[in-house]
Amino acid sequence: MMTDIDSLEIIRYFYPEETPLRRLLLKHSAQVRDKALAILAQAAPELDSRLVAAGAMLHDIGILHCRAPKILCVGTEPYIAHGVIGARMLREYARTHGVELEAYARICERHTGSGLTAEEVRRESLPIPARDYLPETPEEKLICLADKFFSKSGDLREKPLERIRHSMLKFGPAPLARFDEMCALFNVS
Repeated sequence: MMTDIDSLEIIRYFYPEETPLRRLLLKHSAQVRDKALAILAQAAPELDSRLVAAGAMLHDIGILHCRAPKILCVGTEPYIAHGVIGARMLREYARTHGVELEAYARICERHTGSGLTAEEVRRESLPIPARDYLPETPEEKLICLADKFFSKSGDLREKPLERIRHSMLKFGPAPLARFDEMCALFNVS
């Protein structure tokens, strides 16, 4: 069981001002949290709900440093790196504040797509270190899954499962198979 953390306090540390990006991050993260907790209640009540709730709130914290103007991100780093950046931010925060955040850092770096393999990173020449970023724990998998139901652009409403599957397919059969495995794990259909 994780030590309780205040995810909103951590978000305020990195996003101290009320800005459109902070509001978008909070809205999206709350949607992912609520979806993950709903799935947890139905399919996996034995999981650590506090880790899931706080992890969902922190999973996209790294967007602050990324460049994606359509979703209000005006940093300089490529958007695909937001998970790795978020993990680095949380690890630094943990060191300077004397708290344990490794489980949350892992959620950040493992939620992109249905996870990424080192081979996929190399093959696509992604601008992140070439290693596996696959969700491993049930909590990591649950947040990764719940995140796919919400975008930070467009109408911000929950996406239907078939639309998610269709968008996952453009990345190839392996990412879609990982997504389908997470759906099966949590009885999402």
